Amino acid sequence: MAKFNSRVSVFKFDTTGDSLTDVSAYLTEISGLPGERELIESTTIGDAGREREPNLENGMIRLAGFYDDTATTGPDEIFGTQLTHTSAMNFEYYPDATQKYSGTAWVRRYEITTRVGEMVGFTVELEVNGQVTRA
Repeated sequence: MAKFNSRVSVFKFDTTGDSLTDVSAYLTEISGLPGERELIESTTIGDAGREREPNLENGMIRLAGFYDDTATTGPDEIFGTQLTHTSAMNFEYYPDATQKYSGTAWVRRYEITTRVGEMVGFTVELEVNGQVTRA
């Protein structure tokens, strides 16, 4: 089984100018992909145990990293401006050099975090719109 160092991981997100921007240099954590799918209850009277059927995918991507307000490329510009955007934006995630997960997502939450003795950071939650594609 191959193992990969996190330094090869890449995360890209749409900007308001409709181009993917690599935000990997600011990130310390990427989680939530490829995501989860809902299971719906299908148990009937007389069944010996619970039964479920697969339903819709329900993805939530969580990112954390170091705050930067650089115009056009910093996470504050990319994610902060998306809170009021009226359409889901494209994303691409490469956990290694060959595997790609992509789709569209809404910026659900963007928070700037400040703690004594630490660098100013940020966290963002992206809610996947539709299905995540694996290529």
